[in-house]
Amino acid sequence: PYRVLGVGRSSSQADIKKAYKRLAREWHPDKNKDPGAEDKFIQISKAYEILSNEEKRANFDRYGDAGESQGFAQQQHRQFHRFHDGFYFDESFFHFPFNSERRDTSDEKYLLHFSHYINEIVPDSFKKPYLIKITSDWCFSCIHIEPVWKEVAQELEALGAGIGVVHAGYERRLAHHLGAHSTPTLLGLINGKITFFHNAVIRENLRQFVENLLPGNLVEKITDKNYIRFLSDWKKDNKPHVLLFDHMPVVPLLYKLTAFAYRDYLSFGYVYVGLRGTEELSSQYNINVYTPTMMIFKENIDRPADVVQAREMKKQLIDDFLSQNKFLMVARLTSQRLFQELCPVKKSHRQRKHCVVLLTGEGEKFTKAYEAFLTFAVANTKDTLKFVHIYSDRQPEFADALLMDEEKYHGRSAVVILERRNNAGKIAYKALEEAWQGSKEDNFILLDLLDQLRTDPGLLSSETVVADLNDELAPIFLVRWFYSTLDYISDCWDSLFHSNWREMMPLLSLLFSALFILFGTVIVQAFSDSSDTRDSPPSGKEETTARTEKNDASFSKESNSRIPKKGFVEVTELTDINYTSNLVRLRPGHMNVVLILSNSTKTPLLQKFALEVYTFTGSSSLHFSFLSLDKHREWLEYLLEFAQDAAPIPNQYDKHFLERDYTGYVLALNGHKKYFCLFKPHKSGDEGGTLGSCEDYDALQHAEARGKPSCSPGSRSIKNKLHKLSFWMERLLEGSLQRFYIPSWPTLD
Repeated sequence: PYRVLGVGRSSSQADIKKAYKRLAREWHPDKNKDPGAEDKFIQISKAYEILSNEEKRANFDRYGDAGESQGFAQQQHRQFHRFHDGFYFDESFFHFPFNSERRDTSDEKYLLHFSHYINEIVPDSFKKPYLIKITSDWCFSCIHIEPVWKEVAQELEALGAGIGVVHAGYERRLAHHLGAHSTPTLLGLINGKITFFHNAVIRENLRQFVENLLPGNLVEKITDKNYIRFLSDWKKDNKPHVLLFDHMPVVPLLYKLTAFAYRDYLSFGYVYVGLRGTEELSSQYNINVYTPTMMIFKENIDRPADVVQAREMKKQLIDDFLSQNKFLMVARLTSQRLFQELCPVKKSHRQRKHCVVLLTGEGEKFTKAYEAFLTFAVANTKDTLKFVHIYSDRQPEFADALLMDEEKYHGRSAVVILERRNNAGKIAYKALEEAWQGSKEDNFILLDLLDQLRTDPGLLSSETVVADLNDELAPIFLVRWFYSTLDYISDCWDSLFHSNWREMMPLLSLLFSALFILFGTVIVQAFSDSSDTRDSPPSGKEETTARTEKNDASFSKESNSRIPKKGFVEVTELTDINYTSNLVRLRPGHMNVVLILSNSTKTPLLQKFALEVYTFTGSSSLHFSFLSLDKHREWLEYLLEFAQDAAPIPNQYDKHFLERDYTGYVLALNGHKKYFCLFKPHKSGDEGGTLGSCEDYDALQHAEARGKPSCSPGSRSIKNKLHKLSFWMERLLEGSLQRFYIPSWPTLD
């Protein structure tokens, strides 16, 4: 029950009740749709029933049983041990901590639950890395690594790393979420990203694993050659710079973990005092080479803003030191997050915090005003008063809201005292009457206003709403995309070589499916292209026969039992004689696929049509016909009026109205439901514009009579009109083609 509720054996009733309410809300079957939510909720309820009752809890602690028959449980317990003692199987001989009374409770404070992991651990992993162990009961390997784990966990926790333990038997959902399919499993979590540990479980490997989780550019090695450049970057980075002087040749893990936790506020450098080339640096700042020293530099690189020395640098000492020096003396507002931290919203009259903002510009022109403001800030900084500056050209909306675009401030610096009233952007402020030049008179005026503000908060008489600040230091999209791509490639590479087959199966399935589709498409396209090249002239084996019949009254009776011969397609001409039987009264579920052709294109189109539809002749519900455009143009154009978007009909007053070429069109006619699907001829740019520009033979003669250059379309260009007809037929059978409905079938005169 203690493990189910995630509490320790010394927990109070208040802690137990609090844990029960939290878990009950999370695992209630009405709110949690997880398949195991009901069983988990029952476990939670039973655990709380035992631990909330002091008598049952005492029985469980004493005998491992919460029932009232404690005498029987105790007797059973003793008989069990006598049995083991007789056969030398007492658990003390093996030292296996399976019994709940003897199990090591050091992991209990690290136990993780799913909601706790999602809501607290993952966000906290952006400040420190986590080392997480997945364990379970009756896990012999877990017992084997327990001494090493206990030692490393205590050591890393003292350095600032996070430690977590997941019991796979009670937290299956979390274990599955982490990708752990066996126990024990060790993994690292940093910036929300999971990395598995694959080496031998020894102290050095675990420390190195946690260290490798950290980015490689957290701490810069500093020598006499680069320390001036490093400290001078405060203006570009808008951060204080920290130097640690130590006699260790490598950067201590404690310092790396600290740099990761404060990377958004500070830049870190490490000086190995035993290295040749650091003498000038050590002499410059009077460093004791035998004692680790930490210095923090702000706007003045000649003198540190704060110093701490200790023979053993502890995490608490470093945190206290850095938390008091997270910002420059006059930090530049480069983002909304920084604005909210430096100028927080007032919570009460006693917690008022005011910001003195210098609105200035970049360049030598504004240097004097900035330096005077910095000198004033150093002399007057207080806990309730923050001095900041902002570049008006980079944050124009902010500057316009405070200065009202007044002429007297154009091209000059200005000072504004403000107080944030809420998180929606509302502020109260007061601007100095004249532009800030840094003179003694300006200093006296500003100092007088600050003294008045201490006694009269109503001095900030003006109010306005400012928009969120732009993030000036955010990387551009291409840089973010590049690093995201590198992370993705790194994850794939790690998964490829270290993940087990169960984790790799979805990726392999996706990969092979994509390859199968790719190569299948290439092969189909290759065979399609090769069949096109064999069209002219066709070989004896590939030659297809298009049979024309004028009477096909018995067609529908024989269609169910027909077996197509190789290279043979039965195509019937649609005439007024068989029109009723082949279309109007066609049985439900049957369709007639009709090819539109002319006398001059009949032979090549029928040959190509037979090749394209040959693979579909096995379907008893499909019938194939052709329609002569020379005889039945009006019937066709009447149908196409119902498909204006797919096949627009030319204006009847167009002089070339009768010359429109419909050869190569294919209609799939459903006689019973009165709709049709339309295939338009394929036009290829590779044909040099001949396809679609030359009509049938009569039209060609008419073009020559008008003096236009004639083109005699060969059989290949005509056959190309039916290119990709087979793909259209596949979509027809799938039912994914657009359907054009008509009120009734017109007569075929």
